[in-house]
Amino acid sequence: MDNREDFLAWVNSTLYQAEVALHNGNAAPRRAIWSRNEPVSLLGAWRDAFGQQQVDEVFTYLEHSFSDCTSYAVELQAYDVAGGMAYTSALEHTSASVDGQPRTYTLRATQVYRREDGAWKVSHRHADTLGA
Repeated sequence: MDNREDFLAWVNSTLYQAEVALHNGNAAPRRAIWSRNEPVSLLGAWRDAFGQQQVDEVFTYLEHSFSDCTSYAVELQAYDVAGGMAYTSALEHTSASVDGQPRTYTLRATQVYRREDGAWKVSHRHADTLGA
């Protein structure tokens, strides 16, 4: 596999599974794929965070907010790999409960990744609701 194929396989497996787990109330897989090296940042649909402590606080908030994911689909719009960096741009279609209320929504999400110790790690995420 070349770098792009390897990265895409990771996006479609490890990253995807971490997002499904988060939408079922388990942030541990997402934490595992996020960089522990600064800088990290999150411009989220509901909350923003800069630095490890704030990012972790958002993950805790999200895992307490999300549950009962019935559908999560990623419509990858673009991606690329350049050396030890990569990015994705996607539409994320989700049906899950948020604070106990069923919701269906689509986010536009762009993420930046770094290769750290041979593994891809998320270093930045920017997501907002489609049409916002």
